[in-house]
Amino acid sequence: MRTIGRRYNRHQMTSSNRNLRHVRLEWSGENNLFSGGAEDGPVVIVDGASKEGASPMQLLLLSLAGCMGIDIRLILEKSRVPLRGLIIDVEGERAPDAPRRYVRVDMTCRVDGPSAADADKVQRAVDLSKDKYCSVLHSLDPATDIRVRVQTAGD
Repeated sequence: MRTIGRRYNRHQMTSSNRNLRHVRLEWSGENNLFSGGAEDGPVVIVDGASKEGASPMQLLLLSLAGCMGIDIRLILEKSRVPLRGLIIDVEGERAPDAPRRYVRVDMTCRVDGPSAADADKVQRAVDLSKDKYCSVLHSLDPATDIRVRVQTAGD
């Protein structure tokens, strides 16, 4: 019954509400291994053991980094700040007891391209993402301590 890598029929997952998102996840029949995704999108492997794919909690950290990365890139582009590279490292500390949610998340945004004169614009882009735009961040428990640090290529 293993179906890892299967695409889904877009007509099975269509909605007329543009604010509604839908994904489908299907168990492979083996251990805690699943595959899924959005209509017409790539298939994502979810593996509770983190052997064939990222675990759900790793995917949450990746989603947070991806959301903030997109925001930061777009804000810098609109501010006409050159960007050659952006790496976001994320580390999450989980609660010791169920539901073992993230209680603290530390992010380091490594930015390459902007000059020292653009440092304020880079910090503003990060702050806007964190405080206003990143929907993944704002979907997390408000009690989660989220810390974001910025490093430029010269740091």
